[in-house]
Amino acid sequence: MSQAKVFVAGVGTVPFGKPGATESYDLMAAAATRRALADAGLRYADVQQAIAGYVYGDSTSGQRALYGVGMSGIPIINVNNNCSTGSTALFLARQLVEAGAADCVLALGFEQMLPGALTEHWTDRPSPFARFDELCAEIAPFEAPLALRYFGGAGLEYMARYGVKANLFAKVRAKASRHAVRNPTALLRQVVSEEDVLAAPLICPEAGMTRLMACPPTCGAAAAVLVSADFAAARKLDRRVVIAAQAMTTDRPGTFDKRSMLALVGADMSRAAADLVYQQAGVDPSEIDVVELHDCFAQNEVITYEALRLCPEGGAEKFVADGANTYGGLIVTNPSGGLLCKGHPLGATGLAQCAELVEQLRGEAGERQVGGARNALQHNLGLGGACVVTLYQRL
Repeated sequence: MSQAKVFVAGVGTVPFGKPGATESYDLMAAAATRRALADAGLRYADVQQAIAGYVYGDSTSGQRALYGVGMSGIPIINVNNNCSTGSTALFLARQLVEAGAADCVLALGFEQMLPGALTEHWTDRPSPFARFDELCAEIAPFEAPLALRYFGGAGLEYMARYGVKANLFAKVRAKASRHAVRNPTALLRQVVSEEDVLAAPLICPEAGMTRLMACPPTCGAAAAVLVSADFAAARKLDRRVVIAAQAMTTDRPGTFDKRSMLALVGADMSRAAADLVYQQAGVDPSEIDVVELHDCFAQNEVITYEALRLCPEGGAEKFVADGANTYGGLIVTNPSGGLLCKGHPLGATGLAQCAELVEQLRGEAGERQVGGARNALQHNLGLGGACVVTLYQRL
């Protein structure tokens, strides 16, 4: 439960890029950190602790990145929680400030990825995905890279359960492109139609998944500076955006016992985390104005609408058809273009979502601004697994 107010005083990102087309991770991370500090009006010397998140990298990569900004001797903690790594860094930073252990904490996420599908790098020891892979092979025995099988299988199960077709996912991807064209830092800014998405090359034919329904491998960095109320008041920092509630969940037995691809890809974790956040904040899902959710695949965006209770179970088709997920609708989802178009540098994604929502609540999002936004919800998912849901409010 929330004990003390934690403010997001500053955020910073660097434009995401394709593998091989960006600076190295340490330079991107340092740049994002400097931008977050400048946004907050602080120096690196003001930071009391730092949490650095990345998935692909050697130990103490966080130190390598932050030593390029300053060497003040502060604790630097490196974390890896798969695709929810950035939000895990945020979660830990928020707890430090909320508990009174520190007044100013930096949360940093970065990733320097290789081209192509995700692969495991350590094959000489038990895989954390072994149990997931075994069940996926039984339920969705497709000839496709594993991540495609996971989310393609979940999409196929959703279609069978609710009688919808793959064009639902194509509509979601088309919506993402219309949002991304308003975002100058999005990696993919070409508007595509539902028909374009369906006509793209198939990457998981059994599930009707095309290339445009998957997010691209991406490199990038993002950071946020969290501060206590007293620290913010004493320094006259920006106190417009507060973390009103936050929850992290991990898998329960149902992930495997249900023998459901929806459960296997984290729908239950997402629902549990969202419910905790709504309860903590005393906010109803209908009161959310803008959402950045984990659309690693268009299929997962559809699943997540329901997990976050933005629409009833089985109600995503109507939610999308009514335009409830975009400007002029009930809840603008992924105004940044989401992972599908902005890109998905694993360790940076959660903090890039944070930056987008902070800018939305400040009214600084430019062409993609959601009018009158006061409640902003963030959802960041990592298989294996962990889910972090965060509610930001404008005061």
